[in-house]
Amino acid sequence: MNEIIKTISDFLWNYILLFALLGVGIFLSFKLKFPQVTKLWGSVKKLIQDIKDKVEVPEGCMTPLQSLATAVAAQVGTGNIVGVATAIAAGGPGAALWMIVSAFFGMSTIFSEAVLAQFYRENKNGQLVGGPAYYIKNGLKSKWLSIVFAVLCIISLGMVGVMVQSNSIVTSLNEAVGLSKPFITIGLAAIVGVILIGGMQRIAKFSEKVVPVMAFAYILGSVIIILMNLEAFLPSLRMIFVGAFTPQAIAGGALGITVQEAARFGLARGLFSNEAGMGSTPHSHAVAQNDHPADQGFIAMIGVFISTFLICMSTVMMNMVSGSYNTSIPAAEMSKDAVLMTQNGFVAGFGSFGGIFLSLSLSSFALTTIVGWYFFAESNVKFLSGDKKFLVSAFKAVAIAFLVIGPLLDADLIWNLADLFMGAMALPNIIALFVLSGLSKRILEHYEHYKKTGEEIPLATCELPRQTPTLFNNRKKRSK
Repeated sequence: MNEIIKTISDFLWNYILLFALLGVGIFLSFKLKFPQVTKLWGSVKKLIQDIKDKVEVPEGCMTPLQSLATAVAAQVGTGNIVGVATAIAAGGPGAALWMIVSAFFGMSTIFSEAVLAQFYRENKNGQLVGGPAYYIKNGLKSKWLSIVFAVLCIISLGMVGVMVQSNSIVTSLNEAVGLSKPFITIGLAAIVGVILIGGMQRIAKFSEKVVPVMAFAYILGSVIIILMNLEAFLPSLRMIFVGAFTPQAIAGGALGITVQEAARFGLARGLFSNEAGMGSTPHSHAVAQNDHPADQGFIAMIGVFISTFLICMSTVMMNMVSGSYNTSIPAAEMSKDAVLMTQNGFVAGFGSFGGIFLSLSLSSFALTTIVGWYFFAESNVKFLSGDKKFLVSAFKAVAIAFLVIGPLLDADLIWNLADLFMGAMALPNIIALFVLSGLSKRILEHYEHYKKTGEEIPLATCELPRQTPTLFNNRKKRSK
């Protein structure tokens, strides 16, 4: 059974999603005139200013920072550590450059996801909800496809995805510090349960506080090792660029890698790790309170930058400068032990503490991913149930149950199941992004028109589905 699931999953990711996700990213980048180039740094400045101003938002929604932190919580997981190591082991150093390429175009994809989620969001029982299911139903006018997406999202993120991450946490902590698996599982279930019971506000506050610390600590640890091996930094960069286009030039061809393999492994890992186009992160961006939907789209791009450009590349460079990535070993052999590659890199830099540091990093990444993925899945439970509270509460219990089951199952099986369902979930979302690309463009044009002229055009003029007299709100009034 596991082999059948893996075969289907590999075909889906290597031959369908690889081209679909990258293709829609390239298409949207040109259609939107590359907002990842023109708007990214401005959005960073705006986010920092919001944090300084301590902008408050009404109950039932998130601040832009909280929505970003929740999105990054989901984007940054074990794949940013173990998955990246596997990618460069199988595809060579050049896979890292193709990973960056996928993230660059993915920024336009995630911008479109965020603005569409903002426009088609709904208010249920005093709380904002939104995501692909909503813009598929109301934008594409396809109820059946929205139901398909919602069901796949619940299974892939709220059930199978939770099992994957809990399995990673329990296994990692058991091996690193020797705690018994049942003890870790019970403790993990208790922590997650306390967070989930608090609803959206507690999830938002947890993500806001934990994710920045978690990301900073891992990046700092990687940077320290890079500085300890600074003489290897420039040669490593050279190998990345050479390996992307002429991998046979590295180590006299000992790696046995083609350009096609470098591109395939790099692009696939980049697309999987940043989740752009998969339909997951729009759920948190939908509930953010911002001046304009385009503002939230720009903030969504920051998540891709953090996930791939900072964290994934930290993993890549740390492995390469530390020597844990060995160019004298053929890729086919190296990929068998890729799971240990990053661990060996940190141990080489920090000694025995390096293994503990990596285990704690993996566990914190996986924990935040559980919380983020649960929130996304719950949004779709609300979509299907009409936000019936007893069903939402029941789903919390279901998610905790799958969390407990995860460590009891074979890791390969649940990882393959996760890949399969996440891949299937992405397909309806990609269709919606392509069909609704014109709307995404009009939203951006509306934003740019106001910024240029100061004219607050009624939304009806733009034929945009938002029930408010104007798109822009006075920031000072909103923050009071």
